[in-house]
Amino acid sequence: MKYAIVALLQAKPGKEKEVADMLIGARALAVEETQTRTWYAWRTGPASFGIFDTFDDEAGRKAHLEGRIAAALMGKADELLASPPDIRLADVLAAK
Repeated sequence: MKYAIVALLQAKPGKEKEVADMLIGARALAVEETQTRTWYAWRTGPASFGIFDTFDDEAGRKAHLEGRIAAALMGKADELLASPPDIRLADVLAAK
């Protein structure tokens, strides 16, 4: 697991539950992605959310970025998010 994505999300006021529900529902899609090694969705405050995924190679990361979760997120971004998702590509330096 050398490759990762960190996505930071800020829900619009009143849309916090929908963002949380969308992330909870996205787990089923992540399970179907054979190249996605780990997938986490979290909440750090009333309207602050995030996603962290890991992959063995760049091809897996690219497939995820072009997959159903990314499409669903981007398709709902204007409706649910206060700003565009802050999506960062990351390299995993160490893991347990």
